[in-house]
Amino acid sequence: MEKSEADGPAIRVASPGGRWIVLTTVLGSGMAMLDSTVINVALPRIGDDLGTDLAALQWTVNAYMLTLAGLILLGGALGDRYGRRRVFVVGVIWFAAASLVCGLAPNAPVLIAARALQGVGGALLTPGSLALIQASFHPDDRARAVGLWSGFGGVGAAVGPFLGGWLVDGPGWRWVFLLNLPLAAVCVPVALRHVPESRDPHAQGRFDVAGAALGALALALVTYALIDAPGQGASPAVIGSAAGGVLLGAAFVQLERRRAHPMLPPSVFASRQFTAVNVVTLCVYAALGGYFFLSAIQLQVVAGYSALGAGTALLPTTLLMLLFSAASGELGQRIGPRVPLTVGPLIAAAGMLLMLRVGTGSNSVTGYLTDVLPAVAVLGVGLVTVVAPLTATVLASVETGRAGLASGINNAAARAAGLIAVAALPLLAGMGPEAYRDAGEFAATFRRAMPMCAGLLVLGALIAWATVRTPAPVDDTARPECAVHCGVTSPPLEPAPETEPPHTTG
Repeated sequence: MEKSEADGPAIRVASPGGRWIVLTTVLGSGMAMLDSTVINVALPRIGDDLGTDLAALQWTVNAYMLTLAGLILLGGALGDRYGRRRVFVVGVIWFAAASLVCGLAPNAPVLIAARALQGVGGALLTPGSLALIQASFHPDDRARAVGLWSGFGGVGAAVGPFLGGWLVDGPGWRWVFLLNLPLAAVCVPVALRHVPESRDPHAQGRFDVAGAALGALALALVTYALIDAPGQGASPAVIGSAAGGVLLGAAFVQLERRRAHPMLPPSVFASRQFTAVNVVTLCVYAALGGYFFLSAIQLQVVAGYSALGAGTALLPTTLLMLLFSAASGELGQRIGPRVPLTVGPLIAAAGMLLMLRVGTGSNSVTGYLTDVLPAVAVLGVGLVTVVAPLTATVLASVETGRAGLASGINNAAARAAGLIAVAALPLLAGMGPEAYRDAGEFAATFRRAMPMCAGLLVLGALIAWATVRTPAPVDDTARPECAVHCGVTSPPLEPAPETEPPHTTG
């Protein structure tokens, strides 16, 4: 069962086939989403069980984000060329196999390597889940299908921290990864039986494997330098890695300028609005990456919460986003993106500063209500205000034929920003390798780190106010083929960008 864009998608959401497609894509993307939301809660227990230092915990998070950020555009292009269902299924199987290795990992190096393999699987299945929807459904039903996909995915994101905490406190942290196996066991046969294959008949040219490799290596070397600097200081390995990362980053930019079909075409940044919004994305998601990494440890190591308690304590942020992001997207469409992209980061920054109240007396009911809840609620309001308009503005900043490429670039930027933040914040805040084992030391460095995260959000707000304007209509017919060669999927989604799930959970 195979179709191409030329055949014209005709499946309706209300049909049995439509429901099977939604179920398949939710299960696939839900695997990646659950892992990204539960891992932070499990970090202290992983560190104790495997006897690791803070650097190993940083790599446990960053190894996944590194391969995902570096390969997600290439994963979308593979689906366009070789079949979106096929690449999606390969990604699900790959992700499940890597999850099994994570769950059985005897030590930190094996866990980190398996997490990097998970990121490869995520890069194959993440763009594929949305691509299957847009390639399979009738145009009139695409917005509704994306809304269902996003809504069910949001429920998964909301349940993630709670479920992760329960697993860590109950069966153990290894089940955070092993949970993916039954999900994959349902997802793969359903996809093979009920989801039609699709590919882009116009996809051609060589894949930009060299560009993907250079980008991933540049990120890896910079990340290594930032993570190892607290323990090694200005050693030759640290300095060499940092310099090598910068040089490879420059080589990546030059390569993308010369290639006929680059993974990251420089021409897309000719849109001043697109460039500005991606800079705002870097600021916002760097702050969020650092916040979610450190706050889950702060709640457990300093405030004395259990893993389940910490996951539950952070739940209001996700619930607010789940309930109100769609309304925020509609508001952004009415008033334009400049105000939401300015006000939202400022509110979120206030929420992060309120986290400075969280300490040793915050694990009682009164402590939660006075210290934790105000912070996570204010942060949630800020994210509700900014996330949906940010996504909508990215898509509106380019012609419709490049919407898939624009979304992929923005997603990769968000992942890379979180990656660098998790690597850099402990260094900038002065966290030692064993800081997460000492409540007093971690609390002191946490108090230095949160204002840095808030400062990134304020910087993002200032950039948004200075540069973002309501996008003018763009030429829908201009170069639609570029999205095929360069990254995610083609044809583009019908607009309803406010329903796209936030990056913060991924």
